[in-house]
Amino acid sequence: MEFVDKQLVKKAKMGDMQAFAELIQHYKDKIYHLAFRMLGNRQEAEDICQETFLRVFSSLDRYSETYKFSTWIFRIATNLCIDRIRKKKADFSLDENWNDDDGVDWHSRIANFEKSPEEEVILSEQQQLLQKALLNLPAKYRGIMILRYVQELSIQEISEVVNLSLATVKTRLHRGREYMRNQLVASDFLRERGGQYEMS
Repeated sequence: MEFVDKQLVKKAKMGDMQAFAELIQHYKDKIYHLAFRMLGNRQEAEDICQETFLRVFSSLDRYSETYKFSTWIFRIATNLCIDRIRKKKADFSLDENWNDDDGVDWHSRIANFEKSPEEEVILSEQQQLLQKALLNLPAKYRGIMILRYVQELSIQEISEVVNLSLATVKTRLHRGREYMRNQLVASDFLRERGGQYEMS
């Protein structure tokens, strides 16, 4: 897809609106899902999605092919989401070190939260708890968790999107997982009735 993106961007830079429309078509769902996870509000997610593509359109001539287009557009969307979150409440940080080996399959738990449009109408209690825990994350952890486990970006790609070192990205992933785990353990989300999945 990277090659296709490059071709579409090149055409869009020359004024080909059909090429830009194809870029929108390819990324609109991904950007919407990113924003929805970050903000927990469909209207705000739609607003961020529209604003992202407006920013992309107005800045396309300044886009450098040194970066993948997907990295660039995710950076724009993530920054817009974080800006909106910061307007709502102050961010805070966690200063402790956390253990990476937490034994939780965060990808399957987070990435599968949002189902088909039909299934989204009725959310299970566990899904609601998971989304609540995700939304309670400080913005700097939330964005990285979503990019990793929802958008399935690599650590390197996330580093480029958020403009942080690989070590910092890994640390924030660890802290984000631990932060969510603490909330979910408190709500019994991570305990099966038989006790086989209780986290220590």
